[in-house]
Amino acid sequence: MEKRFDGLTDRQLLAVVDDALNALSDDRLRLPTAAEQLELLQECVRLAGRMQALQQQVAAAVDRSEAVWDERRTSARTWLAESMNLTPREAARIIAAGHGLTTFPVVGTAALGGAVLPVQAEAITGVLADLPKDFPDETVVQAQQLMVDFAQTHNSAELRRLTAHLVETLSPETADEIEAKRLERQERRAQAHRFLDFSNDGQGSVLIRGSLPVAAAEPLIRIVQAYAAAQKRGADRLDPLAEYVTPGMRRADGLVAMVDALGRQGVAPVHGGDRPRIVVTLSYDKLVKQCLDAGLGARLTRSGDPLPASVARRLLCDADILPVVLGGESEPLDVGRTQRLVTPPIRAALEVRDGGCVFPGCDKPPEACEAHHIIPWWAGGETSLQNLVLACPHHHGIVEPGRDPTADRWHVRLRDDGVPVVFPPRRVDPRQRPRVHARFTTRG
Repeated sequence: MEKRFDGLTDRQLLAVVDDALNALSDDRLRLPTAAEQLELLQECVRLAGRMQALQQQVAAAVDRSEAVWDERRTSARTWLAESMNLTPREAARIIAAGHGLTTFPVVGTAALGGAVLPVQAEAITGVLADLPKDFPDETVVQAQQLMVDFAQTHNSAELRRLTAHLVETLSPETADEIEAKRLERQERRAQAHRFLDFSNDGQGSVLIRGSLPVAAAEPLIRIVQAYAAAQKRGADRLDPLAEYVTPGMRRADGLVAMVDALGRQGVAPVHGGDRPRIVVTLSYDKLVKQCLDAGLGARLTRSGDPLPASVARRLLCDADILPVVLGGESEPLDVGRTQRLVTPPIRAALEVRDGGCVFPGCDKPPEACEAHHIIPWWAGGETSLQNLVLACPHHHGIVEPGRDPTADRWHVRLRDDGVPVVFPPRRVDPRQRPRVHARFTTRG
């Protein structure tokens, strides 16, 4: 470090970096040649990587020191997500990456120095974490240096596939045995980490993200590919303006065709009191006038996303029509004390009103939620729309009241307009200020 920075605190040094970025991002052009433009881009990527490595290691240090718990009585992940408008997954990934860099300091030093990009470092620490635990310290250090050297010629995806080669280099006499054990650990880890997520990108698409063990994924891949291959075009293939379908688009069409086939065959299991279905919410007038003409008005019940008229018309060609009238007489939305379990009509109304878990910050969709009695059944609460909200299993446990009325717990209430409001316990907020999920503040 140059002497002119001696005596500056970390925050003061970051302020210097901030000022330099302000100067770099002004409107003046400093790129007279193409070669300089390429060099600047490479340097931007390298410096951004160094800053990201610093950010990750600071996040890991904060997590280890429990500074957030001392200051805010919450976890580092939760605080980082809320304070910087990150998702919990994004915050957790920053912290986990930082722990990887501090666990393997050779890699951490290389990342801070710009010799290894953050995505490469994340791949390297994943490979190193899978090495046998009985490797001596000097072997682990050797492994770190080998992987840092590999990063000069390999991208992150390629680095992740180097585990077997690394073991063979470090311990050739036991490589086969170690590799066999590694594959078993990998299978157990893949089973434990399997998941499937659906997230709305806010641009008219749903992003599908998941992970399956390779053996479990293979049948799915083959079936989707079979449906994709069956998506033959008709006369439209002769149209010069017809859409060019990429292999990825064809696989997406195959997945949709598979789901459609399951729905039409009626073999899908019952879920939430009814067979799986898409529910579209719109007024009768809009159904007759706007949607069937050219306007808007239809919305998907689960996500609240508006539908173009063309899609609504297509759905209406083969649709069941189920009136959901909140508080009306077309469906019994209040079963009082005669029945504890929520009926399908009440469940449908809850999904329309709440749109998912009502706990602020939770993104669990309606199908992943349970119906929570605000006043418990055992305490005389009724099974009615006015006494129910949707909550995911985790948050259901948090807001479910105990037998002790004086307990300091989270609780939920309904406003007069039907919007669920969550109140934190005094240990979280002494003033117990009400909190409302963002979906209710952004609804049109």
